[in-house]
Amino acid sequence: MRRQRGFTLLEVIIAFALLALALTLLLGSLSGASRQVRAADQSTRAALHGQSLLAQLGVGERLQIGHTEGEFEGGRYRWQLDVAPYVDPVAAAAPLRGANTPELLQLRLVMRWGQGARERMVWDSLRLVPPDPNRGRNVP
Repeated sequence: MRRQRGFTLLEVIIAFALLALALTLLLGSLSGASRQVRAADQSTRAALHGQSLLAQLGVGERLQIGHTEGEFEGGRYRWQLDVAPYVDPVAAAAPLRGANTPELLQLRLVMRWGQGARERMVWDSLRLVPPDPNRGRNVP
């Protein structure tokens, strides 16, 4: 008479426990990967919006000194732009400014799409703008 061999109940329970542990680790890594993909997508979209905004600054209208704000995609991406005259620390003692001298402006663009510190991008740039034709004139 041959004796049938099979798995004991303890072996089956251990196999199911190992399978459950492996599936838990796999699903955890997949959810982490999906979070990273979503974060990469959001930061890429913010970078594209920021680069687009910087590319169109000063085109068609004169770049103005001051602070402006706006948003993209119905408020999902919010931006702040600060434009100020650039102060060169080396040439600050003897500025070379005339009526027909181009002006160097410092731009700081901050793009936000969430509340966290990682959900923010900052661009610092310099722009050389032509002289203002109305500077030095008394325009009514």
